[in-house]
Amino acid sequence: MLKMSTLFLRTLRDDPADAEVASHRLLVRAGYVRRIAAGIYSWLPLGYITLRNVERVVREEMDKAGFQEVHFPALLPKEAYEETNRWEEYGQDLFRLQDRKGGDYLLGPTHEEMFTLMVKGEYSSYKDLPLSLYQIQTKYRDETRPRSGIIRGREFVMKDSYSFDLTDEGLAQSYANHRAAYIKTFDRLGMKYNIVSAVAGAMGGSSSEEFLAPCPTGEDTYVLCEKCGYAANVEAMVTTVAPSDPSAVGALEVLDTPSTPTIDSLVAVLNDRFGGGYTGAHTLKNVMLMADTKAISVLVPGDREVDLKRVGANLKGVSELRIFEAEDFAKHPGLVKGYIGPQGAQALGITVYADPRVAPGTSWVTGANVKDHHAINVVNGRDFTVDAYIEAAEVRQGDTCPTCQNPVVIDRAIEIGHIFQLGRKYAQALNLTVLDQNGKSQVVTMGSYGIGVSRAVAAIAEQTHDEIGLSWPMEIAPAKVHIVATGKEDLPFDTALEIAEGLESLGISVMLDDRRDASAGVKFKDAELIGIPVIVVVGKGLADGNVELRTRSTGEKIDIPAATAVESISALVTSLS
Repeated sequence: MLKMSTLFLRTLRDDPADAEVASHRLLVRAGYVRRIAAGIYSWLPLGYITLRNVERVVREEMDKAGFQEVHFPALLPKEAYEETNRWEEYGQDLFRLQDRKGGDYLLGPTHEEMFTLMVKGEYSSYKDLPLSLYQIQTKYRDETRPRSGIIRGREFVMKDSYSFDLTDEGLAQSYANHRAAYIKTFDRLGMKYNIVSAVAGAMGGSSSEEFLAPCPTGEDTYVLCEKCGYAANVEAMVTTVAPSDPSAVGALEVLDTPSTPTIDSLVAVLNDRFGGGYTGAHTLKNVMLMADTKAISVLVPGDREVDLKRVGANLKGVSELRIFEAEDFAKHPGLVKGYIGPQGAQALGITVYADPRVAPGTSWVTGANVKDHHAINVVNGRDFTVDAYIEAAEVRQGDTCPTCQNPVVIDRAIEIGHIFQLGRKYAQALNLTVLDQNGKSQVVTMGSYGIGVSRAVAAIAEQTHDEIGLSWPMEIAPAKVHIVATGKEDLPFDTALEIAEGLESLGISVMLDDRRDASAGVKFKDAELIGIPVIVVVGKGLADGNVELRTRSTGEKIDIPAATAVESISALVTSLS
């Protein structure tokens, strides 16, 4: 039983100055977490109980699915990460350090390499597969800008699991098994979520889906088709545009367009010269980027911006992506800033990528690669060549669903889970093989599956809080019932303790506000702020033989006989579970 007279807890009346989102504000005010440094938080008793409850649900569902739990250290030698090239690919997000002997180590941001090596050291036959292992462990990533409290920190708790199969068909089944386990997990946690198509990014691999908890302040953006149910992270949103027939398009013509380095200025000149009809959508925007050390051009319609997050997610093998700077233009004198066109780009050593909207046969107005000049009737496939197509343009509300061609809506969410079909990337790099039925060595194929455990605490708080405080689902609340004893006499406190002990004897966890020096108003505000699902008030109503029973999520209040309170409270707890 949690007794508030002795519980290590201090609630706050004011919001923390650095709080950006409701979960951050309320978890601090209600005494669940405290900030240590940017992106680093301590868990106080109420917070740690809640975190452990999330871990328990995750662990129980992983175990039910037949996955086996292991545990790795957070401090890892760099050698395995060098084998997979992630010692460098991870870039500045990786915490690197040296021991007293000068050996290089890292704080694990994720553990693909360790799981792969563990299985390699123990198994060597196809008879050992399929296999799925998981751990719940603290991870470390040196975020550029930690924010939103525990939603994006530099230290966080994560459940990561990995499947090992001989065949691609086996991997597909393991992936399906994990997907089903995730659905059961998030359902038990009482979360609203969408499963959306995603890109694997730095993890590598092919098929990938995210579990996103809708939240207005979430930092992930996804699209949803309310007609057919298509859902995808914006990075994975697919654009379908059919090729055009350019046979009626005239020859490329270069125009004198002085002082038109922007799309708006170009459109104004075109409309003035040709009597109207031109918009930014008729122009072709050429955005110059450095992909690691290589210069690339990304083509999008002029009325759209390039989404660097989408470009980075869809460009394979690129660890750093940035906009061209002055020194980059200085190294490429053939590029005329403000008047760049894709014509002849390859001859300048530029790789050209195009958004699917720049389809073969489409005609554009674009830079003529000469200062103060643009070209019209510039046709893709006739006047310039695209090296590859990638999803690059910003996604907008009302864009076309690739499945049913209806408009999509855009929403924000918090990523709470991500599942990947990794394939053989890590197994090949670390030589994880087994002998098949014919005694032939085969590279194992892998899947990777993550749940943000500490992030889930914040995501649930975001979805369930109201204007007066937290409001936890029964499964993860630090206690199921919060009993508040009020007044100066002994009777309310004795009755409250009796009810609490009766509930505890039934296995129902209780927080008892037995503080004698706190006013009833303070106790009620704390109960609302802390957010335990069922609140019982033992006070003035005892004169009539009653106690008050409140449901935190709905605000519903009823009086019940004190003599049968344990039974009534137990029934309410069961109905809310």
